Formats: sequence, C-alpha cells, structure tokens
Amino acid sequence: MKNYIIVGGSKGIGQSMLKNLVESNQVYNISRSIPELVHQNLESFQLDVLKDELPDIEKVDGLIYCPGSITLKPISSLKEEDFLNDFNINLIGAVKTIKKYLKPLKLSGHGNIVLFSTVAVGQGMPFHSSIAVAKAGVEALTKSLAAELAPSIRVNCVAPTITNTQLASSILRNEKSIESLKQRHPLKEILEPEDVADLALFLASEKATKITGQIMGIDSGMSTIKL
Repeated sequence: MKNYIIVGGSKGIGQSMLKNLVESNQVYNISRSIPELVHQNLESFQLDVLKDELPDIEKVDGLIYCPGSITLKPISSLKEEDFLNDFNINLIGAVKTIKKYLKPLKLSGHGNIVLFSTVAVGQGMPFHSSIAVAKAGVEALTKSLAAELAPSIRVNCVAPTITNTQLASSILRNEKSIESLKQRHPLKEILEPEDVADLALFLASEKATKITGQIMGIDSGMSTIKL
C-alpha cells in the first residue's frame, strides 16, 4: 500500500483519481470541501492551500496537485488581479505543497509528483492569456524540478483540453456549446474527468518509473493535428 496526497480531490478530475486510488492505497485529500466518498483508506483535510497551514504527513509516495482555474477574457477586460489569481492557484499553490512534502517524497525512494497544465499553453487560443501564462509556469516547474529532484522523485504534468467538470460548466453550458467544442477537436470529443484521471494515475504509478519531466497531452488531437 502506497501513500498518496491529492490536493483538490473533492471534485472533477481529482475526485476521479481519489476514487481509484483509495481502494488499494492510503490517500490524504486536501481541499476546500470534503469529498462525498467515505473510505477507511481516506483521510481528508478541509482547508485553503494558499491561506492555511498544510497538515504534517510523514509518509508520501505520490503527490498530485489538481487545483486549477478557467479565466477566459479578452486582454482588454483582464485585470492584474486576474493574472495573479490564476498564478497563485495554479503555480504558487503547487510550489507550496511540493515544498511542504518534499522531505517525505525523497525518503520514499520512489516518489512522484503529478501536476496539471492545459492544451492552451502549446496552442495559442484567444481569451486564454491569463490561464495560459499560469499553466506555462506549471510546465516550466515540471521540467525544472524533474531535473533537480532526479533520481529520487519523478515529476510529470498532464495537459488536457476542456474537460466536462463543474469548473468548466460555464463554458459547457448546453448541448449546442458542447457540440460546437467537440467539432473543434480532430476526434470530435471533449474529455470526461475519468479520461484525464487515467493518464495522471498512470504517471503516478509504478508503470511509469522511467518517465519524468514530461508534459503529456490528452486533447483529442487538438494540439498536434489540423484537419
């Protein structure tokens, strides 16, 4: 049984990962809301990563940082606070969490960290400047830490396209908008939380022990194919 920390495991992609991991691992969830799932292998901490002190956890084999944001505005409407908010949620929260649990991850001998980016970093999209800048920082952090922490800790990042979660509900607001977004992807599909969770879980598993410093896209072909 391994010990995993999931930050943001009460909803969306994090929730999908939590449900999968908790059956055969000890899982510590850190989020602003308590997950609905109750399990003997799950311990939850309700707090704000950016404002509150993180709990002491002695044994950590894997750390998965899920919090994100979707700020889609034209640059003329974006304020400095928007950029700072996205930067704090997506990058500073990840940095704070990694620094807190770095020692037990190193002591694990096979520790791993999984972070999340977005397809919008590699492909320019209108109205994505704030979130793309923040997630670009996450990708840079992934590669830098993968080099710095090897060979004791692996660090990888998942870069999905839009995913059918509560966070994206304002964009996926009806069947017409969903279908329109599907048509922008070569595979004519957007993602479900389980799709992204499966890739992240692979990177966090022993099946990926030779993988580090990678930004892995899961985007229905959007970033690499033009039809």
